[in-house]
Formats: sequence, C-alpha cells, structure tokens
Amino acid sequence: MKDLTRSEIPADPWEELANAIVLQAAKDYRLALRIKESSPKAAKTVKECERFFRSSYFGILTTVDPEYLIKKLRKETEQDGRN
Repeated sequence: MKDLTRSEIPADPWEELANAIVLQAAKDYRLALRIKESSPKAAKTVKECERFFRSSYFGILTTVDPEYLIKKLRKETEQDGRN
C-alpha cells in the first residue's frame, strides 16, 4: 500500500460538496443578474438565490457573510456589464 503525503490526502468530501453548492449558487446568481431585465425567469432566480444566501442552510454550508457575497457579486456583475 502506498503512503500518502499530506498534500495527497483528499479534502473532506462533505466540505467539497458544500463548496460546490455555494459556487453553483454564485454562478447561477451572476448569470441571472446579467439577464434579469430581459427574462422574468432570471428575475425570479435572483430572488431565489438571495433567499438561499440568507438561509440557515447557507450558514451551515459556509461561514461567508451572505450580505457581503450578494454585494460583491452584484458589483462584479455591474463591472462586467460596463466592460
């Protein structure tokens, strides 16, 4: 059996799953923000993502401040739209 070095040990799979959920929500939110003016479905997605970010479930998945994340993603999307 091969000995694994510290860097080869896989990360906690539950933490990886939690990170993937949060990252996917952020991607969905960015996309929805970009197209919300032309799509009622996207406007609904924006509200759903914000509700998720502010939920207790989000707080279980990460220690990221939801208001900070929302503000940062909105600013990022606005800057992308200007370029």
